[in-house]
Amino acid sequence: MYRFAVRGAIALAVIAPLAALSRPSSHSPIAVPEAAVTSLPATPGLQTVVLAGGCFWGIEAVFEHIKGVTDAVSGYAGGTKEQADYETVSTGTTGHAESVKVTFDPTKVSLEKLLQVFFSVATDPTQLNRQGPDVGPQYRSVIFFADEEQARVARAYIDQLTKAKVYPRPIVTQVVKLQGFYPAEEYHQNFAERNPTYPYIVYNDAPKVANLKKQFPDLYRQETALAAREH
Repeated sequence: MYRFAVRGAIALAVIAPLAALSRPSSHSPIAVPEAAVTSLPATPGLQTVVLAGGCFWGIEAVFEHIKGVTDAVSGYAGGTKEQADYETVSTGTTGHAESVKVTFDPTKVSLEKLLQVFFSVATDPTQLNRQGPDVGPQYRSVIFFADEEQARVARAYIDQLTKAKVYPRPIVTQVVKLQGFYPAEEYHQNFAERNPTYPYIVYNDAPKVANLKKQFPDLYRQETALAAREH
């Protein structure tokens, strides 16, 4: 549990200052344009997409607050089921990335809008194999697509943002077919919602949710998807 302990024990003294210096995206989001290429007309039923871009606590926290998202689950993708546990993934040798499986109603929120949020307030897509204070391939930026339609939209959007030079550095987000998603341990689920005063959350993830509310007011909802389900 070394890395988990680091997040809590030294966040106040070390992670917060580092975050302020190395993760401008969490506190000063970049204005990302809407996708020019759109998905095919939505069909009835829920869809899922798996996104990775740093610690899954923050990614999950952002998407839990989006209208049209019915669930956001922290987990692992990119490696095998046998190695899908926190201690092993934390070694950075499994091929897994800390990921979030986002379930959404495409008639209420589109994949393109979810990707716009992902690239603007949820993560910095120009950081290679890291995100702020968290370093290693398990923190890489990835869109794990469920089908070729999702892949088409994701690749076109990355190409659009690249040509528009939205970021000062190249986008390193990978677009990879999802081979399997493995939910993380229960104590990781809805971590930000259940631990709002945890130092890592305060300095790294709460600003992301605040930026979502500021930058996407029509998309933001105060109640999380978890709270909605529990009601």
